[in-house]
Amino acid sequence: MGDIIYDPAKYKEEEKRENEFYKNSQIESPYNFSIYNIANKAGDIKVFLEELDPYKEVISKAERVLEIGGGQGWASCILKKMYNDKQIICSDLSEWALESLKYWEEMFKVRINKSMVCKSYEIPLDNASVDLVFCFQAAHHFREYYGTLSEIHRILKPDGYRLLLHEPSCRRYIHKLAYKRVTRIRPDLPEDVLIYKDILCMAEEIGFQEYKIMFRPILTNRKPIPMIYYCILGKIKFLSQLLPSMGDYLFRK
Repeated sequence: MGDIIYDPAKYKEEEKRENEFYKNSQIESPYNFSIYNIANKAGDIKVFLEELDPYKEVISKAERVLEIGGGQGWASCILKKMYNDKQIICSDLSEWALESLKYWEEMFKVRINKSMVCKSYEIPLDNASVDLVFCFQAAHHFREYYGTLSEIHRILKPDGYRLLLHEPSCRRYIHKLAYKRVTRIRPDLPEDVLIYKDILCMAEEIGFQEYKIMFRPILTNRKPIPMIYYCILGKIKFLSQLLPSMGDYLFRK
């Protein structure tokens, strides 16, 4: 897995910073559920719906679904709206983020079966108790990737699936540049770019039967310059394996 170095003290500080962000944000605080927050999420919702399309068969077979890193829980609400018969659990590191779940439930006229505050690598669920674990553009915030994948493997049922959707991903040689870019764009939250070969190696080592990445340079909700970049990646497929791109990860226990 290369030279990845985990720094627990640094990650705890980042987790604290993320929790404080949702508490104090003028846009995303539960005390100020602003129209700007809804507008921002509207673009993400379009992407999320597009991302779900290739995995409808996987989702339809699941009975108990867990979202980790769900933030305010809007993606869980959408899934509940689309698959009302399924048990949907939404989790996030931040208690303040999940305080806003009630607004999205009201907006979509659904009720999530359960919500819980937890770390991605400390999930308070029984072994082999979940059919599907998913997250949408959230895994690159987790940082403790190995611990997270191990915990997901623990709670998944045999033949259960893990979906990481719309994750910024790259090769190791270009990671420093990609990391600088994402932290410059959004400095208020801990950001990273997944080194996709490392993630796949971790999945193999942990014991997943199937583990793969599907590069999907989606153009939805893009500004002009990124749209040109991702359009090129979409036309010249092999470039996504060499340059920073967006990827979906599918793991099967």
